Amino acid sequence: MRFTDFIDLSSDDEVGEMGTKAIKQEPDSGAKAIKQEQDSVQSTRQDSVENRSLSALNAGQYVENISSSVLNAGCILDRGGSPTDGSSLSSASPGCSVPLRRQFWKAGDYDIKQSSKTLFQSGKNHLRVHPKFLHSNATSHKWAFGAIAELLDNAIDEIQNGATFIIVDKISIPRDGSPALLIQDDGGGMDPDTMRRCMSFGFSEKKSKYAIGQYGNGFKTSTMRLGADVIVFSRHKNDRILTQSIGLLSFTFLRQMGYDRIVVPMVDYEFNPSTETLEILPRYGGEHLTSNLSILLQWSPYTTEAELLSQFNGMGDHGTKVVIYNLWFNDDGDMELDFEADPEDILITGGQKKVRYRHSKIMNEQHIANRFHYSLRVYSSILYLRIPQSFRIILRGRVVVHHIIANDLKFPECIIYRPQIGGNIETEILTTIGFLKDAPRVNIHGFNVYHKNRLILPFWRVVHNSDSRGRGVVGILEANFIEPTHDKQDFEKTSLFQKLESRLKQMTNEYWAVNCGLIGYVQIRQSPVPVITRDSPQSGTHGLRTVGNCQISSRNGLPIKRKDHDHMVEHERIKSRARSGENVIDTSQNRLPQV
Repeated sequence: MRFTDFIDLSSDDEVGEMGTKAIKQEPDSGAKAIKQEQDSVQSTRQDSVENRSLSALNAGQYVENISSSVLNAGCILDRGGSPTDGSSLSSASPGCSVPLRRQFWKAGDYDIKQSSKTLFQSGKNHLRVHPKFLHSNATSHKWAFGAIAELLDNAIDEIQNGATFIIVDKISIPRDGSPALLIQDDGGGMDPDTMRRCMSFGFSEKKSKYAIGQYGNGFKTSTMRLGADVIVFSRHKNDRILTQSIGLLSFTFLRQMGYDRIVVPMVDYEFNPSTETLEILPRYGGEHLTSNLSILLQWSPYTTEAELLSQFNGMGDHGTKVVIYNLWFNDDGDMELDFEADPEDILITGGQKKVRYRHSKIMNEQHIANRFHYSLRVYSSILYLRIPQSFRIILRGRVVVHHIIANDLKFPECIIYRPQIGGNIETEILTTIGFLKDAPRVNIHGFNVYHKNRLILPFWRVVHNSDSRGRGVVGILEANFIEPTHDKQDFEKTSLFQKLESRLKQMTNEYWAVNCGLIGYVQIRQSPVPVITRDSPQSGTHGLRTVGNCQISSRNGLPIKRKDHDHMVEHERIKSRARSGENVIDTSQNRLPQV
């Protein structure tokens, strides 16, 4: 697989006319705006650069002036490419392709009339990644909110690098006023090398076993699922070196130019504290900056270099801003994301009508278990099991309030499940189960299954009884011993998953049989194990044990050993802290660093 990075270019000592360009910065921070007096000079110079580049572009000649830097299957930069060895870019009829369809599920057609015939001339036998893969890869996300969740995950993983917020908002594109989706965090940011790995496929630098991301594919699938184009701005500071990089992943650009491989124009800058200027990195600069920059200015939302660089204003020393534009429409021709119905939320267009059609009762319709399908504010409020108090998700200018589903339960029990995950290795899963506070009036039940702190299956119905059994029973658990699918909306259907499903069915039926009388149903049979209340002198001698506000039950109703009881008490202590709103990031199951 060959992924072409459209930026770099030349050897370290090869610097073109733009290689020594410097842009004045405010002395107190690399994050300050470009000085006003530099703008007119910069704009004049940029106009000249852009005119020259676009003239070459229109003539179809700029490709022959670019030495490609290529990320191959191992994503190693190939600096030995030349226009004659199969590394050069190929296009059909640049600028003459059929316009892109705006409906996501109809946008996959990509007609290449002519492909490069020099692919194997050098004998390197590289495989290309065709631009159609950007679209087909994104179809793994059936649900737009699943794609947004991937971008939220990146910010959560950046907590260990100092991230304290992520902003999700609607902005207007300067070029034409059309809406775009903004995702911005104050994490560690990306240096130029990391930016290139982010834009390639299969690379992930998330080494921690507690990180949500792991496949190195989420950024591409999520952004391309939400819109046809995305531009990324990232600032990084390390060892007193501050860099900022801009990269464009544009399906529109690739399709309109008729390319038969993915190319990503990028530009990189480094802040020079001695001169207080931004300078083009020699490693990534040179003659090709002209072409890269001109492509960015033609196909991105920003028309001048000064306007591009102004996107770093207010970012501080580190952070990343993602702007997704040319947002997709649904099959009815309406924009898939609805920014207008609620100024403090982002909705799925038509999603509320679908929920109303399925649920006739207002109480069912308004419950969080149904609203998360179409409200990003609701979905993001339950997306993570634990969030540090110092971290905020800011949606449309208002902080999302973290919703703890366990607080919605009455008559809760905490049940320990110990599956064998391989050989004699056993893990421990704590499941909280109870009735929703509105039961039995609401016909909602199911388990909320998290993986590494991230919600994978919300209100997963494991029982489908024709009668009322199981009605109103809801559970919460974190299952780190099974692997989610790539879109993180389901789990791989392994034997471990099937065993978990069977165990949760059993939990539901057992809990219902014992407790259904508490909410007004006729209790069909008595529990084989007596329920021990908190005040009972027998507490601690049977299969159910009450700790705090939650009964702890052992598997199969067997007595609980002292060491197991102590461990359960610690779990309940964690749950109690969660209910009180304390920062409960460190647990024996999943540790995220305190910030």
